[in-house]
Amino acid sequence: MKTYIGIITFGACLMGGLSSCNDFLDREPLDQVTPEAYFTSEADLSAYTINAYPFPTTDGYLSSSPLLKDNDTDNQAGTSNNSFWMPGQKKVPANAGDWSWTKVRACNYFFDNVLPKYEAGEIQGNSENIKHYIGEMYVIRAYNYYQLLVSLGDLPIVTTALPDIKEDLMEASKRQPRHKVAEFILKDLQTAIDTYLLETPPGGKTRISRDVALLLRARVALFEGTWEKYHAGTAFVPNGNGWPGDKELAADYNSAESIKYFLGEAMKSAKELGDKMYTKLTENTEAPEGMNAGFVSQNPYYTMFCDENMESYDEVIMWRQFKEGLVSHSAQMELCRNGGGSGWTKGMVDSYVMKNGYPIYDSRSGYSYDWENEGVNKTLEGRDSRIVIFTKKPGDVDFYQENGEPSLCAIDYIFGSPASITATTGFIVKKGKHYSSIMASVESRSTSGTVVFRGAEALLAYMEASYEYYSQTGSPRIDETADKYWRALRRRAGVEEDYNITIGATQMTKEAKGDFGAYSHGQLIDATLYNIRRERRNELCAENTRWEDLKRWRACDQLIGQPYRIQGMKFWNTVYSEDADLMSKCVVDPATGNMSNQSLGDYIVPYEKITKNNTIADQGGYLFTPAHYLNPIGMAAFRETAVVDGDFSSSVIYQNPGWKIQADSGPEVVE
Repeated sequence: MKTYIGIITFGACLMGGLSSCNDFLDREPLDQVTPEAYFTSEADLSAYTINAYPFPTTDGYLSSSPLLKDNDTDNQAGTSNNSFWMPGQKKVPANAGDWSWTKVRACNYFFDNVLPKYEAGEIQGNSENIKHYIGEMYVIRAYNYYQLLVSLGDLPIVTTALPDIKEDLMEASKRQPRHKVAEFILKDLQTAIDTYLLETPPGGKTRISRDVALLLRARVALFEGTWEKYHAGTAFVPNGNGWPGDKELAADYNSAESIKYFLGEAMKSAKELGDKMYTKLTENTEAPEGMNAGFVSQNPYYTMFCDENMESYDEVIMWRQFKEGLVSHSAQMELCRNGGGSGWTKGMVDSYVMKNGYPIYDSRSGYSYDWENEGVNKTLEGRDSRIVIFTKKPGDVDFYQENGEPSLCAIDYIFGSPASITATTGFIVKKGKHYSSIMASVESRSTSGTVVFRGAEALLAYMEASYEYYSQTGSPRIDETADKYWRALRRRAGVEEDYNITIGATQMTKEAKGDFGAYSHGQLIDATLYNIRRERRNELCAENTRWEDLKRWRACDQLIGQPYRIQGMKFWNTVYSEDADLMSKCVVDPATGNMSNQSLGDYIVPYEKITKNNTIADQGGYLFTPAHYLNPIGMAAFRETAVVDGDFSSSVIYQNPGWKIQADSGPEVVE
């Protein structure tokens, strides 16, 4: 007799209430519908798929925005310490953690009910649109699986909405090697591209399109190819030393061939989109303010990230729209009025070269480190325009008041409250900031859109994938396609197009001081690959990519037992510390401080303004342990998949490397 259970690893919303399925917006459970009465019209498919959209956008306050998702990396500093950098502090959760299959099951429920009706011709409506919505669901399932792959690695591959029957679910829960999971994701996306998706979707760019599937496919393939390359031989790849998976399932795994396959697929998908995009990059006028007092764009590249209507930007291939009275947010209150609880790190700012293409430490750059003594504005003078226009500097316009007068940014934002107001590093994030006084002053009145996917990523993906691919064949090089893509990005940034100038002047030991991406598996990489990574870092700042990049590059090993102290702008021994009015607001105190002690150096140390009961301060900065490359699977998952009740070690799934099957336990700490 089969055992029925109410809630198990793959058990989803059929028996659950609203709260159990509310992963994105308040809405009815995606599969709590009657299939006989539903999925019979184009409108049904349209509503179900858009309700299942899993993409990160700005919901609520700035803290929910992709603009701050790279806080606590080497790019941006937030206001609190992240357990990722405190070995032993991150714990195995008592619940299932990220081992959640609700979203995947909602996709499979759709396919189980829609595909038979589609093949039988029983769905009413525009045939092209019906096909398109089916294609959307393939992309949605692929995206959900990708998020699980990034978090957990090896996964079950499930293509049907299983009933809540323990025996069936136990078998389906068995994890497959990660390369097979990635291949499955790419297959879903290729199916959507080849068979279902329209170039121009119904509803415009606020919906998934064929270009979205191409970009996501390039992203997934690049992630997996580089993950397998840089984690090769470890417990994080099939058949690596200590890999906990089933060797029979990985019997056909060939590391070199798998890496080449994924990098080749990344090149293919990125090139198809990149060839359409590299001549259509949004214009950068380098205007110091993105909008004038009438909210007319003065720099399309700037306003592409904050506009209320992003439909006209060729480079934007998908965005989320907000409308007052329907769906809005409050992010602009913080972006416009204060420091937003974030800031660029010194390391990231230093990575931006001068307009002539030379790194700032090169004598030919024209840069002087003495400029840092004169403040943020002078520090950024003559740089790659991206860091200039996307940094809110003292004297820049925060927003335009109703009478058209500008309200200006002040450096004392560095002393804001520690929650969301502080300009943590002094280099204030401006990317995505609008200029509306209403958005700046009133909660839930922000209607600036969110970029979900944009074409420049395809150029960057091809550049990296192709160089890595040719490196696998023993002849690393920048091919003709990568060359024209790279020059297009630098031209738009206002930087000397010849990237070879930058490569030739690059000193890796100097770059390593502020860029984790200078490393893979604890070793410095070559200057060409580093500059490809630098371009990605500079172009995609505050776009929720850095965490994934650091993990796939294995770019944290150098922090095993060797702490790294995040820094911001130079504060001590500058015009700021000599300003009596400004210094009257400065508090240096281990329990209540709003500024790091000068004993830590002249630069702001954002995570050590308060040092009492502060693990990061006790450690001397960020530290890392390899288990953190993947998240632990929570205990509920083992409880529900144990062959012998109460014996979690009998589970059909296995824990990730370096983690225990024990609630509230920390990882294995390597020193």
